[in-house]
Parts: sequence; structure tokens; C-alpha cells
Amino acid sequence: MKIHEYQGKEILKKYGVAVPNGGVAFSVDEAMNVAENLGVNVWVVKAQIHAGGRGKGGGVKVAKSLDEVRQYASQILGMTLVTHQTGPEGRVVKRLLIEQGISIAKELYVGITLDRTRSQNVVMASTEGGVEIEKVAAETPEKILKDYVNPTIGFREFQARRLAFGLGLSGEAFKNGVKFLSALYRAYEETDASLAEINPLVITTDGQVLALDAKMTFDDNALFRHTDMAAMRDLDEEEPLEVEASKHNLNYIKLDGNVGCMVNGAGLAMGTMDIIKLAGGEPANFLDVGGGANVNTVSNGFKIILSDKNVKAILINIFGGIVRCDRVANGVVEAAKNVHVNVPVVVRLEGTNAKEAREILANSGLNFMVAGSLRDAAEKVTAAIKN
Repeated sequence: MKIHEYQGKEILKKYGVAVPNGGVAFSVDEAMNVAENLGVNVWVVKAQIHAGGRGKGGGVKVAKSLDEVRQYASQILGMTLVTHQTGPEGRVVKRLLIEQGISIAKELYVGITLDRTRSQNVVMASTEGGVEIEKVAAETPEKILKDYVNPTIGFREFQARRLAFGLGLSGEAFKNGVKFLSALYRAYEETDASLAEINPLVITTDGQVLALDAKMTFDDNALFRHTDMAAMRDLDEEEPLEVEASKHNLNYIKLDGNVGCMVNGAGLAMGTMDIIKLAGGEPANFLDVGGGANVNTVSNGFKIILSDKNVKAILINIFGGIVRCDRVANGVVEAAKNVHVNVPVVVRLEGTNAKEAREILANSGLNFMVAGSLRDAAEKVTAAIKN
């Protein structure tokens, strides 16, 4: 689950991570009220959407008077902000973060996530703050420092000192940097976060170390332990079809292709998407209906896939291990009768009672194309779109 920058800063502040003073606003009047209460003479007006690159898209402005705060708040609130992460459709800005202006001496980067190849959390730091870290990793990977955390002992102070030294910090900034890194890691671990990214982490002219930006995402499976954070979910910032799928316990991610995929099992779903690509097609989604595919899950899967106007054909790929193929076939037939399916459907069923399942589909009176193998299924579905 993703949250907004201002929400991330509220969480970090509870753990002793230094952040600029500021507040959220849902209207221009609220923005003015926050700005007046900050008691400063320079403000930053920031659009709050779940995407990076807001500054380049015109969603971050520095105001040097209250009149400029009102002007920028009026411009940004309600605008459709397009960045490299939103796609060309952009996102409508419905809330703002009004913060104090900061006198910046240096911009750095700090991020924490799980390195699955090592089964350890990794704390990353770089002197190249304020720019896309993906670009730094691709062009100058040597500028990214990494410190891995042994889960049995946690993040130690010597690691924080090593990273702060590697960032070139000294004096008061070094002390504050060590404190900042330790507090950030504690916030990451205790909130069951999957990512905590500060870009930029700034050193002020008087040696303070502040999170000028804050990006945090959380493990959905751990949200039952954090009901306060679960309440921070902003459905307006999520793909509507993904929100609808979550209501039916379906694992769905919308993509840009035209082949709708309905598969049981995440690994098989990934393999199905790969073979569609190899056959010359483009997957329109990742959809895992789980191990117990039945009439309800298949019906809901059909509805969600067909809600995507880009879908020109559907590939159903089910392995009958936990559930028998004949039961899945009956579910597919019933679901197709309940849902108006107006695109070609290719079905590949393999596993327990696969032969009986193919007979059910063949005798259903519905226009299914039955495939004998995954390769055959991918070729049939891509051919159906071309024809």
C-alpha cells in the first residue's frame, strides 16, 4: 500500500526522523491557513499524488509571499499532473502539502528496502540526491552505497556511521545524519514497510539533516497490525480495476497490452505473460484467481478483464492441482453465460481431470478455443487478435 508524502512524514516524525514543518490542505483556504501558522517567509507548495517527478510536471512551487502561496495553491489544486510515473493520463491533484522553505546546502539520497536475492534489508545511500535513483543505478552504480542488515542483530550504529561517512558528512551534519539513519530504519522496520525512500535527504546550511521528501509503501499482509496506517489508503490514487479486484480477493495488476489473462497461481501467471510476449502478443493484465477457481472468481475475473477497453482477447490458463479441471471448466462455462463476453476466449486446462474439462468446454455450445499446451494457447490468442 502506498501513501502520500505528508502521511509518510507524519509517520517518520513519530520515530524521531527530522522533517520540515508543514501541513496538508484540501482547499486554497486551508493552504493559506497552514502557511500563516508556519510563521516563516518562504513556503513550498507541493502536489500530493502517488507519483514521483512532481516538480518537473509543475506540481512543486516555492512561494516567497502569502500571495504567491494562494496563487500556486490555486494553480496546483485540481490540476491534472503528468509525470514520468503517472503515464500520459496524469493524476488529478486533490490535496497539497504546505511546508516551510529550507536553506539547502547539499542534497543526498537514502532508501531502505528488502533485497530478495540476499533475504536481507538493505540501506542505500548516495550523494546524488534530488535525481532519479534509477538513473544513478544505471549510469553510475558506484555512487550508491549499500549496507545490508543482519536480521538477527538489526541495523547497528556503526553501519549508520559508515554510511554517513560515505556521504561525506562531518561535524554536526555527521551526528545528525547518524541519528537520522537509525531513526529511519526503526520506522521502516516497525511499520512493516516494504520501502522507505528519502529523495532528497537535505543538509541545511546550519547542519540539520531533513527528509525533504518521503516515499513509503507497506506490506499489505501486515496492515492488520497497523489499522491507523491502513486508514491512510487513498483509493483515488489507485487503478479503479485493481481496487475492484481487491474487493473480490483477486490479485490484479493492469498493464498496457490487449490480451486479458486469467490464471491460477502467481508463478503460472508470470509464465503465461512471458509466453504471450514470445508469441507476439502483449498482456493486458496480471490476474491470479488463486488456487480455488470457481464460478464466482471466474465471473468476477471476466468482469474486471472486460472492463479494460484495450482487451481484444482473453487467455484462461488453469493448472488443476488444488482444484480439479472439470470443476474449473464448469465454472468457466457458467461464468461465460452470466457475463457478456464479446471477445475471443482461449482456454488451456492442464492437470487433474483435464480431459473431462476439455469435453465440457467442447460441449458447452459456447465459442471457446481450447488449447492443448501453453504455447498453443499463446499462439491461438495472438492469432485471434490479428484475425
